[in-house]
Amino acid sequence: MTLVDHYVVATDGACKGNPGPAGWAWVGEDGHWSAGSIPEGTNNIGELLAVLYAIRDHGNVQHLLIQADSMYAIDTYTKWMDGHYKRGWKTSGKQPTKNVDILKALMAARQERREAGLDDVEFEHVRGHAGHRLNGWADNRAVRASQHAAQGESLIWTTHRGLDPVDVSIDAPTAGEDKPRRR
Repeated sequence: MTLVDHYVVATDGACKGNPGPAGWAWVGEDGHWSAGSIPEGTNNIGELLAVLYAIRDHGNVQHLLIQADSMYAIDTYTKWMDGHYKRGWKTSGKQPTKNVDILKALMAARQERREAGLDDVEFEHVRGHAGHRLNGWADNRAVRASQHAAQGESLIWTTHRGLDPVDVSIDAPTAGEDKPRRR
C-alpha cells in the first residue's frame, strides 16, 4: 500500500428516528467514499462509525484530516473515550458509557496508526447542512444508507470495492434527490 502524505475526508451519520434505522458515511476530497446501513441504531452510532471507517479505510495516510459536523463524535475521539476507559467504561457522571464496542474499535484504530508511525487523526468541525460540499456528500451517502437500513439491510458500500466516486466538484443532491445540482 502506497503511503499518502495528506488526505481529507468528511464524515456523517443519519438516523430515521432516534433510535431507528441508521447510516454512516465518509467522502474523501477525491470523491472516493464508503457508507453503511444499520437496521437499528442512533445518530451518534452513525457518526462514530463514520469516523471509525474513515480511520480504518485510510491506514496509508500519514496526515488524515476528518471534517465532521458532530461535536459528539469529535469530542468522543479527542477528549472522552480515554477517560471512559480509565473509569471502567463509566462517564464522568458515573453512568455506563454508551457505544463501548465502537469506542474500543476507535481506540484500536488509533493505536494501529501510532504503531505504523502515522500521525494521530486531526479533526475539523464543520457546520452540517450549511453548504460544506464534502459534508453534503457525506450526508447524502449516510441518508441513503439509512434508507436501506429502514428496509432491514445491514450493508457497506464503497469505492474500494468498485463503486464509482462522487463528483465532489459539485454539490450533493439534497435528501430525496438522485441527481446532483450545479451551483
